[in-house]
Amino acid sequence: MPALALEDVRVTFVSPDGARYTAVRDTTLRVEPGEFVSVVGPTGCGKSTLLNVAVGLLQPSAGGVCVFGEALAGLNRKAGYLFQTEALMPWRTALRNVTAGLEFRGVEKEEARHQAERWLQRVGLAGFGDRYPHQLSGGMRKRVALAQTLILDPQIILMDEPFSALDIQTRHLMENELLEIWSANRKSVLFITHDLEEAISLSDRVVVMSAGPESRPIGEFAIDLARPRDVAEVRLTPRFIELHTQIWHAMKAEVLKSYVRQQAH
Repeated sequence: MPALALEDVRVTFVSPDGARYTAVRDTTLRVEPGEFVSVVGPTGCGKSTLLNVAVGLLQPSAGGVCVFGEALAGLNRKAGYLFQTEALMPWRTALRNVTAGLEFRGVEKEEARHQAERWLQRVGLAGFGDRYPHQLSGGMRKRVALAQTLILDPQIILMDEPFSALDIQTRHLMENELLEIWSANRKSVLFITHDLEEAISLSDRVVVMSAGPESRPIGEFAIDLARPRDVAEVRLTPRFIELHTQIWHAMKAEVLKSYVRQQAH
């Protein structure tokens, strides 16, 4: 039974003047328990739309979502969502940002603090709990956001280009940190990225979306690279280069289509 299943999903938006825009159609996407799946595709191909459907923020126009075999109604309470931009509260310290979700669940303050300190240590921020977001670097804020999501122990982790704003060195550190934390308990991950190298480095499987509008999956590739992985080192291996060539071949025409459409507008 998949942890998360989007079955024959279509999402159509209707503007105030009645114009209709179908972002994605005929999309079936499944993530097995403990599986790390990345979705790649050109800009505007509906990757984030799919994530919003998976978390229950957006109702599909057709098709449906199942979570561990049950139809999703409302928000996906078994999922944690890591946004592209950090959803940190600037008036709270790093520690209090991490405790926020537990506090909303009614966990006793001292217990929430104890768990948050442990998670800050796990993401390499022991001793930084009293800092406010504006006192932290971009990479440190991303670590706080990761701890803020994972402290709630979601069974499914949804990630929308979480490392795209980071410099390449910090990005590699964060990707390795994510893999280390993920490998400890193997949650199901649906990871959205426009970076094919990142997708291959992290994933068990990569799904390629066509150019929008009416985007849909056009390819699916099993990533048979051994784990554990160092994301920088694995990119130098012959098998990585072979996979990259194969997937890019499937993506290239769609990226060009998307580029031409953007130029036309």
